[in-house]
Amino acid sequence: MATAYYLELVVKMTEAKSDREHVPMIIFNRPDVPDRTDYIVGRSKDSPLDAIVPIGKTLVSLGVEIISIPCITAHYFYDDILSRIGIPVINMLKETANYLKANQIDRVGIMATDGTIQAGFFTEELEKQGIRVYIPGEKSQKKVMSIIYDDIKANKPYDIDGFKLVEQELREAGAQVIILGCTELSLIKKDGQTGPGFLDAMEVLAIKSIELSGASVKAEYKNLLV
Repeated sequence: MATAYYLELVVKMTEAKSDREHVPMIIFNRPDVPDRTDYIVGRSKDSPLDAIVPIGKTLVSLGVEIISIPCITAHYFYDDILSRIGIPVINMLKETANYLKANQIDRVGIMATDGTIQAGFFTEELEKQGIRVYIPGEKSQKKVMSIIYDDIKANKPYDIDGFKLVEQELREAGAQVIILGCTELSLIKKDGQTGPGFLDAMEVLAIKSIELSGASVKAEYKNLLV
């Protein structure tokens, strides 16, 4: 669903008056990539890189010039992916940090997988920009993981009340903006369930994808924080 929504975002956000003005894309959807969080936290020895790198090389062979990966946890492997594929890969974490910095945001909360939270690579990218990061407590993080895995990935209705409780915790801690730091969580914003003060990292990825392709972004998507 996250990949399908990424494609939808790119189409929806592109300023185009005809089909020919849209961004040409090749989508490689491989759901059997080993779980990124399981590998990062040590529950599995199956490296996602063994699947991700061949995908990238296939895309290169088809003439792709820039790659987008609509999975934040996969960015744990970013440097290895970049070095082994050989063409530019958009860094969703860096672009999200840059976006927040450009909008004078210096305190953020993150809702993400255990892999992203525990490995700290997203937090590190944000802190490079002088942004203070708040993460959910243990109970709230379990709720976030349940929403991602038990609800959205399982194609079931998500627990919006639980989502709101995690939001409240992060707001009370001091977060000006909450990053939807897992592309499954993007679907909650798509459904209009978040309200203002959220930044969907996948929307940032979609905008960068459009810009790097040479197309233009619609004016109504210039501010993603409203």
